[in-house]
Amino acid sequence: MEQPAEGQRYEEQPAEGQRSAELRQYDEVTSAFVERFAADMTEAGMQRMAARIFACLLSSERGSLSSAQLAERLRVSPAAVSGAVRYLSQVHMVSREREPGSRRELYRVHENVWHEALVDRDQILGRWTKTLRTGEASLGPDTPAGRRVRDTYDFLEFMQQELSQMLERWRAHRASRDAHETPRDG
Repeated sequence: MEQPAEGQRYEEQPAEGQRSAELRQYDEVTSAFVERFAADMTEAGMQRMAARIFACLLSSERGSLSSAQLAERLRVSPAAVSGAVRYLSQVHMVSREREPGSRRELYRVHENVWHEALVDRDQILGRWTKTLRTGEASLGPDTPAGRRVRDTYDFLEFMQQELSQMLERWRAHRASRDAHETPRDG
């Protein structure tokens, strides 16, 4: 398949090779955003392909795309999409679903993805603090290792408490915002 020259959009192809209207809208501006946001997430520690797929899903009109659509937009192999989607599913950032009346799977970014990610982190912090508490006792509270573990425990416990309060404030903020938001034109 011929790629458009830099700065050009895809042209409509004959019927069997037509791209969806949504893909035609996936122009250089959207692509640049996807790559920029993916680079930011990669810099923060996310796998590069997973970051690109997440950013692509996030920027799609419906928040969901098929493997073929992702591969075409990002110009990658279906195998690369599969591995990255598996990771994103494991960390609860996307889900797989079937397109109604089809065997084709769609990958969907969760509507409340950041809230869900933080809720998951809150649960992880809970497990870590439980383990750290036993670690301090095992290492001895007066040893250098025990004090480091205790400091880590205190920090994570503090973060967990703050995170819970922050998530509550977010839910209230979002409910208020949604109650006052006017529907957007389709």
